[in-house]
Amino acid sequence: MKGRRQTLFIDFEFTMPEKNARMKNFYPEIIEVGLVLVIDDRIAEQFSSFVTPLRFPILTERCKSFLHITQEQVDQGLSFYELLRKLEEFTKNHENVIVTWGNMDMKVLRHNCQQAKVPFPFQAVEIDLSMEYKRFFGDQNQTGLWKAVQEYGKEGTGKHHRALDDALTTYNIYRLVEKDKRYLEKPKPTTIGDRVDFSKLLNEFV
Repeated sequence: MKGRRQTLFIDFEFTMPEKNARMKNFYPEIIEVGLVLVIDDRIAEQFSSFVTPLRFPILTERCKSFLHITQEQVDQGLSFYELLRKLEEFTKNHENVIVTWGNMDMKVLRHNCQQAKVPFPFQAVEIDLSMEYKRFFGDQNQTGLWKAVQEYGKEGTGKHHRALDDALTTYNIYRLVEKDKRYLEKPKPTTIGDRVDFSKLLNEFV
């Protein structure tokens, strides 16, 4: 039996290869997770942790510089298997909707699970909010997370490319888009002409 309906806003940060260098069999691995659990339109819980990669545990200089993450932080993070158990704890026995900005988060998670030979942890509806945003505004190209929130005249939460801050920013954009959708779906207010039958009114003066 399914429990409550809940929405999880998730962001992962990944390992990166060194620029202009070939790393044999390299693939991106999750090194940070940010999760915002929303129930009944309110934040119920937040979770953030670094994650130790399985295949390529040593971060490249490019990765550390771009994400401002240290080797020590990643070394002291959750194992990938502990991450999966944590994700399962959030979603088990509930009706889940998972929202990410872009499709890379779920792609990388799926690939990391395949490489580790473990099941994918989610049975949920998955929403790529960047595509929803693109369709809603009719943009030709996908918009970056922080550019999208700035287009609303807002600022992102915390620091860009920190997993929890990006998950919170994704949640904030989701609320703004849903608010606009509801506004557009509202019926147009009736005019005086809609309310008054002028043919009957004129007949009274004939």
